[in-house]
Amino acid sequence: MIQRDMTPQDYMVILRRRWVLITVLTVIGAPLAYGISRFLPNEYKSQTLVLVEQPTVPTDFVKEVDTEDITQRLAGMEQEILSRTRLEPVIRQFGLYSEDINRLPMEDLVARLQKQIVVTPVMPMAQTQSKILPGFFISVTLDNARTAQQVCTTVTSMFIEENVRQRQQQSEDTTAFLAQQLSDAKAKLDEQDSKLAAFESKYIGSLPDEERGNVNILMTLNSQLEATSESLARAQQDKGFAQSVLSQQISAWQASQTGHNPETLEQQLAALQTQLANLEASYTDDYPDVIQTKNDIAALKKRIAEKQDQTKVADANTPPPAVAEPGQITQLRGQIHNYDQDIASKEKEEQDLKQQIKTYQARVASSPAVEEEYKQLTRDYNTALGFYNDLLKKRDTSAMATDLERRQEGEQFRVLDPANLPDEPTFPNRPLFAAGGAGGGLFLGMCITFLLELKDTSLKSERDVEAILHLPVLAVVPALEPVTAKGKVRVRSKKKRAGGPPQEETSVTAEARA
Repeated sequence: MIQRDMTPQDYMVILRRRWVLITVLTVIGAPLAYGISRFLPNEYKSQTLVLVEQPTVPTDFVKEVDTEDITQRLAGMEQEILSRTRLEPVIRQFGLYSEDINRLPMEDLVARLQKQIVVTPVMPMAQTQSKILPGFFISVTLDNARTAQQVCTTVTSMFIEENVRQRQQQSEDTTAFLAQQLSDAKAKLDEQDSKLAAFESKYIGSLPDEERGNVNILMTLNSQLEATSESLARAQQDKGFAQSVLSQQISAWQASQTGHNPETLEQQLAALQTQLANLEASYTDDYPDVIQTKNDIAALKKRIAEKQDQTKVADANTPPPAVAEPGQITQLRGQIHNYDQDIASKEKEEQDLKQQIKTYQARVASSPAVEEEYKQLTRDYNTALGFYNDLLKKRDTSAMATDLERRQEGEQFRVLDPANLPDEPTFPNRPLFAAGGAGGGLFLGMCITFLLELKDTSLKSERDVEAILHLPVLAVVPALEPVTAKGKVRVRSKKKRAGGPPQEETSVTAEARA
């Protein structure tokens, strides 16, 4: 072949020159391939369509435990079902590869069946843009149509049963795991609750939420202590005054009884009036001492009047009768006794208030440290409580999902198209084989033509001469042949080396040649 640029005309010339070879190979290839296909064993393909049904209960109400992508789960189930453990019983059940079962290892037979079982996911429609797998095809190709249908049905049932088993098993395992975790979380929560209760019992009254109340109570106690102290001081003052008056009354009365420094009734009246003036300066008219003193003055005035009316008869031989203490002294002693009781009560009240104030001051002082420890315990308790509530919610959700799977109301596989019984073999496709044989013959003819042209070194056109000699062609001398019976001369132009075939032939008359 001349190393130059080829034109479409050059290719057409080659085809005209080699068309017989190409045609023969193309014609022979079709029946040859068809005949070969007659000797190949028939294979029948049975196929079923399985739909992936969504749960009957919306996932907004009951969330699924199995969140794995359905495509990945389907791939995992395919590996599980197409394993030797699952396929070997199928081979023995349907008597597959009976002619090879005794001479080939079971691994080879299982591998052969694995290649003949194809699982193809059904892709969602493009306009939906959905990531949910709508379904998948299961196809089985065997040399017997009925067996292919039975094996396809069996494999489909295995997929459906495996899906139900895996989903139930995963739901039950998840529920059991969450139940165990919930039990552990409850134990930790009870422990934190016990610590918090013990702390609250130990520091009752000093807790952070009681600090403001403690401060208010402390202020109230201080006010009560101040009032009690003032009342106690006033009682002590009243007692001292009563004791002073009592001392004066006793001295005057004893002096009148012994004759020393006699005190007339008028003097006692003057003393009581002086005492009444002092009491009225400090108290109101409703004060008990004021009322009592007024009563004493009235009684003394009455005695003075009675004494003036009586005649004293003295009997020197009769000893003086025993004289009791005047009522005024007795009343003063009773008042002092009441003052003592009041003072003792107020002193006790004052001590109690001081003790309470000390207690609440200690609570207020310890509040920061107690609050810090209480916050830590509360934080741990709230964390444990939140974790427990979260696990409880998940456990309940998992339990509902498990119950949903047991009722088979979750995501399920449903057979839409059962395994069909093929009427015709899917392999070999004899028309396709014939077309392939024709195409192969055509390709083989083209390859042989290409090889022949590579080996052909003859010059077939002016362009070949110019490509070899690198010189232009000035003229072409035709080849003359003898005159034919019709008076024509065959003229053949030869642009070739010796032995090369002619490129073209033309016929002219003798007159034209002349």
